[in-house]
Amino acid sequence: MSRVVAVVDYGMGNLRSVSQAVMHVAAGTEVQVVVTSRPEEVRAAERVVLPGQGAMRDCMRELHDSGLKEAVLEAATAKPLMGVCVGMQMLLDHSEEQDTPGLGLIPGRVKRFQLEGQLQPDGSRYKVPQMGWNQVRQTRHGGAVHPIWAGVPDEAWFYFVHSYYAEPSDPHHSAGSTDYGLRFTCAVARDNIFATQFHPEKSAAHGLALYRNFLHWNP
Repeated sequence: MSRVVAVVDYGMGNLRSVSQAVMHVAAGTEVQVVVTSRPEEVRAAERVVLPGQGAMRDCMRELHDSGLKEAVLEAATAKPLMGVCVGMQMLLDHSEEQDTPGLGLIPGRVKRFQLEGQLQPDGSRYKVPQMGWNQVRQTRHGGAVHPIWAGVPDEAWFYFVHSYYAEPSDPHHSAGSTDYGLRFTCAVARDNIFATQFHPEKSAAHGLALYRNFLHWNP
Protein backbone atom coordinates (compact mmCIF):
# COMPACT_ATOMS: atom_id res chain seq x y z
CA MET A 1 0.00 0.00 0.00
CA SER A 2 1.41 3.37 -1.01
CA ARG A 3 1.85 6.14 1.56
CA VAL A 4 -1.12 8.21 0.45
CA VAL A 5 -3.37 10.29 2.70
CA ALA A 6 -6.82 10.89 1.22
CA VAL A 7 -8.71 14.03 2.26
CA VAL A 8 -12.34 13.14 1.54
CA ASP A 9 -14.11 15.65 -0.75
CA TYR A 10 -17.87 15.13 -0.51
CA GLY A 11 -18.67 18.80 -1.02
CA MET A 12 -18.99 19.82 2.64
CA GLY A 13 -15.52 20.07 4.15
CA ASN A 14 -13.14 22.91 4.86
CA LEU A 15 -11.07 21.29 2.14
CA ARG A 16 -8.61 23.99 1.19
CA SER A 17 -7.33 24.78 4.67
CA VAL A 18 -7.38 21.14 5.84
CA SER A 19 -5.57 19.82 2.78
CA GLN A 20 -3.01 22.63 2.82
CA ALA A 21 -2.22 21.92 6.48
CA VAL A 22 -1.80 18.20 5.82
CA MET A 23 0.33 18.91 2.73
CA HIS A 24 2.47 21.29 4.80
CA VAL A 25 3.34 18.65 7.40
CA ALA A 26 3.82 16.00 4.69
CA ALA A 27 6.33 18.13 2.76
CA GLY A 28 9.74 16.48 2.62
CA THR A 29 8.36 13.05 3.56
CA GLU A 30 7.34 10.11 1.41
CA VAL A 31 3.66 10.83 2.18
CA GLN A 32 1.47 12.01 -0.71
CA VAL A 33 -1.74 13.95 0.02
CA VAL A 34 -4.70 13.68 -2.36
CA VAL A 35 -8.00 15.55 -2.13
CA THR A 36 -10.48 13.16 -3.67
CA SER A 37 -14.16 12.60 -4.39
CA ARG A 38 -13.46 9.11 -5.77
CA PRO A 39 -14.29 6.13 -3.54
CA GLU A 40 -11.56 4.03 -5.12
CA GLU A 41 -8.90 6.57 -4.09
CA VAL A 42 -10.20 6.55 -0.51
CA ARG A 43 -10.03 2.75 -0.53
CA ALA A 44 -6.48 2.80 -1.93
CA ALA A 45 -5.12 5.35 0.56
CA GLU A 46 -3.05 4.36 3.57
CA ARG A 47 -4.95 6.79 5.83
CA VAL A 48 -7.96 9.09 5.55
CA VAL A 49 -8.97 12.57 6.75
CA LEU A 50 -12.71 13.31 6.99
CA PRO A 51 -13.41 17.06 7.24
CA GLY A 52 -16.83 18.63 7.63
CA GLN A 53 -18.54 21.95 8.19
CA GLY A 54 -22.09 23.23 8.14
CA ALA A 55 -25.16 21.27 9.23
CA MET A 56 -24.62 17.61 10.04
CA ARG A 57 -27.71 16.50 8.11
CA ASP A 58 -26.32 18.16 4.96
CA CYS A 59 -22.93 16.54 5.53
CA MET A 60 -24.44 13.06 6.00
CA ARG A 61 -26.62 13.48 2.90
CA GLU A 62 -23.72 14.62 0.73
CA LEU A 63 -21.46 11.84 2.02
CA HIS A 64 -24.13 9.31 1.05
CA ASP A 65 -25.06 10.88 -2.28
CA SER A 66 -21.42 11.26 -3.32
CA GLY A 67 -20.94 7.49 -3.07
CA LEU A 68 -18.17 8.01 -0.50
CA LYS A 69 -20.01 6.80 2.61
CA GLU A 70 -19.18 3.10 2.15
CA ALA A 71 -15.53 3.87 1.38
CA VAL A 72 -15.25 5.93 4.58
CA LEU A 73 -16.90 3.16 6.61
CA GLU A 74 -14.48 0.62 5.13
CA ALA A 75 -11.52 2.89 5.93
CA ALA A 76 -12.71 3.22 9.51
CA THR A 77 -12.43 -0.53 10.01
CA ALA A 78 -8.87 -0.89 8.79
CA LYS A 79 -6.77 2.26 8.51
CA PRO A 80 -6.00 5.44 10.45
CA LEU A 81 -8.87 7.89 10.09
CA MET A 82 -9.00 11.46 11.40
CA GLY A 83 -12.25 13.43 11.61
CA VAL A 84 -12.36 17.23 11.89
CA CYS A 85 -15.23 19.43 13.18
CA VAL A 86 -18.50 18.06 11.77
CA GLY A 87 -16.34 15.21 10.47
CA MET A 88 -15.96 14.26 14.15
CA GLN A 89 -19.67 14.62 14.94
CA MET A 90 -20.54 12.34 12.00
CA LEU A 91 -18.64 9.48 13.63
CA LEU A 92 -21.16 9.20 16.47
CA ASP A 93 -24.57 7.51 16.47
CA HIS A 94 -26.89 10.50 16.35
CA SER A 95 -27.07 14.30 16.45
CA GLU A 96 -29.74 16.54 17.94
CA GLU A 97 -29.18 18.80 14.93
CA GLN A 98 -32.26 18.09 12.79
CA ASP A 99 -32.52 14.62 14.42
CA THR A 100 -29.73 13.24 12.23
CA PRO A 101 -28.29 9.69 12.36
CA GLY A 102 -24.50 9.48 12.17
CA LEU A 103 -22.08 6.80 11.01
CA GLY A 104 -22.21 4.88 14.29
CA LEU A 105 -18.46 4.36 14.50
CA ILE A 106 -18.19 5.72 18.06
CA PRO A 107 -21.16 5.14 20.39
CA GLY A 108 -22.70 8.40 21.58
CA ARG A 109 -24.72 11.48 20.72
CA VAL A 110 -24.11 15.02 19.52
CA LYS A 111 -25.88 17.64 21.64
CA ARG A 112 -26.52 21.37 21.32
CA PHE A 113 -25.08 23.81 23.81
CA GLN A 114 -27.81 24.95 26.23
CA LEU A 115 -26.17 28.06 27.69
CA GLU A 116 -29.00 30.58 27.65
CA GLY A 117 -28.69 32.93 30.63
CA GLN A 118 -25.35 31.55 31.78
CA LEU A 119 -22.49 33.98 32.34
CA GLN A 120 -18.81 33.51 31.59
CA PRO A 121 -16.21 34.16 34.30
CA ASP A 122 -15.77 37.71 32.97
CA GLY A 123 -19.49 38.41 33.40
CA SER A 124 -20.40 38.30 29.70
CA ARG A 125 -23.02 35.93 28.37
CA TYR A 126 -22.02 32.70 26.68
CA LYS A 127 -22.59 32.85 22.95
CA VAL A 128 -23.59 29.96 20.73
CA PRO A 129 -21.79 29.05 18.57
CA GLN A 130 -18.58 28.95 20.54
CA MET A 131 -16.24 30.81 18.22
CA GLY A 132 -12.58 31.36 19.01
CA TRP A 133 -9.68 29.91 20.97
CA ASN A 134 -10.10 27.61 23.95
CA GLN A 135 -7.89 25.30 25.97
CA VAL A 136 -7.93 21.53 25.53
CA ARG A 137 -7.29 19.19 28.44
CA GLN A 138 -5.83 15.92 27.21
CA THR A 139 -7.59 12.87 28.64
CA ARG A 140 -5.45 10.23 30.30
CA HIS A 141 -6.38 6.57 30.11
CA GLY A 142 -4.17 4.19 32.03
CA GLY A 143 -1.89 7.10 32.86
CA ALA A 144 -1.18 7.97 29.22
CA VAL A 145 -2.62 10.41 26.70
CA HIS A 146 -3.37 9.48 23.11
CA PRO A 147 -0.25 9.31 20.88
CA ILE A 148 -1.72 11.95 18.53
CA TRP A 149 -1.05 14.46 21.36
CA ALA A 150 2.71 13.75 21.25
CA GLY A 151 4.68 16.97 21.66
CA VAL A 152 1.56 19.07 22.31
CA PRO A 153 1.41 20.53 25.84
CA ASP A 154 -1.63 19.81 27.96
CA GLU A 155 -4.13 22.70 28.02
CA ALA A 156 -2.79 24.08 24.72
CA TRP A 157 -5.10 26.45 22.83
CA PHE A 158 -7.07 25.38 19.75
CA TYR A 159 -9.59 27.15 17.51
CA PHE A 160 -13.31 26.26 17.72
CA VAL A 161 -16.43 27.16 15.75
CA HIS A 162 -19.44 25.04 16.78
CA SER A 163 -22.91 24.97 18.33
CA TYR A 164 -22.99 21.19 18.96
CA TYR A 165 -20.65 18.92 20.90
CA ALA A 166 -20.00 15.19 21.19
CA GLU A 167 -21.06 13.12 24.17
CA PRO A 168 -19.54 9.64 23.75
CA SER A 169 -21.31 6.85 25.62
CA ASP A 170 -18.00 5.40 26.84
CA PRO A 171 -15.69 7.84 28.66
CA HIS A 172 -12.73 5.85 27.32
CA HIS A 173 -13.55 7.22 23.86
CA SER A 174 -12.91 10.78 25.05
CA ALA A 175 -9.38 11.90 24.16
CA GLY A 176 -9.69 15.56 25.15
CA SER A 177 -12.07 17.99 26.83
CA THR A 178 -12.78 21.72 26.90
CA ASP A 179 -14.79 24.00 29.18
CA TYR A 180 -17.47 26.22 27.67
CA GLY A 181 -20.35 26.54 30.10
CA LEU A 182 -19.79 22.86 30.83
CA ARG A 183 -16.95 20.45 30.30
CA PHE A 184 -17.45 18.62 27.02
CA THR A 185 -15.51 16.14 24.92
CA CYS A 186 -13.66 17.91 22.10
CA ALA A 187 -11.59 14.96 20.85
CA VAL A 188 -12.65 11.35 20.46
CA ALA A 189 -10.61 8.23 19.79
CA ARG A 190 -11.28 4.57 19.29
CA ASP A 191 -8.82 2.02 17.90
CA ASN A 192 -7.64 3.48 14.55
CA ILE A 193 -9.93 6.56 14.72
CA PHE A 194 -9.05 10.00 16.13
CA ALA A 195 -11.16 13.12 15.68
CA THR A 196 -11.40 16.68 16.96
CA GLN A 197 -14.21 19.20 17.29
CA PHE A 198 -11.73 22.06 16.99
CA HIS A 199 -9.94 22.93 13.74
CA PRO A 200 -6.27 21.85 13.85
CA GLU A 201 -5.70 23.61 10.51
CA LYS A 202 -6.68 26.93 12.15
CA SER A 203 -4.75 26.27 15.37
CA ALA A 204 -1.18 27.27 14.45
CA ALA A 205 1.76 25.07 15.47
CA HIS A 206 -0.12 22.80 17.87
CA GLY A 207 -2.72 22.02 15.24
CA LEU A 208 -0.05 21.19 12.67
CA ALA A 209 1.56 18.91 15.25
CA LEU A 210 -1.65 16.86 15.42
CA TYR A 211 -1.73 16.40 11.64
CA ARG A 212 1.98 15.53 11.64
CA ASN A 213 1.45 12.94 14.37
CA PHE A 214 -1.50 11.49 12.46
CA LEU A 215 0.67 10.94 9.36
CA HIS A 216 3.03 8.74 11.38
CA TRP A 217 0.54 7.14 13.79
CA ASN A 218 0.43 3.35 13.70
CA PRO A 219 -2.53 2.26 15.85
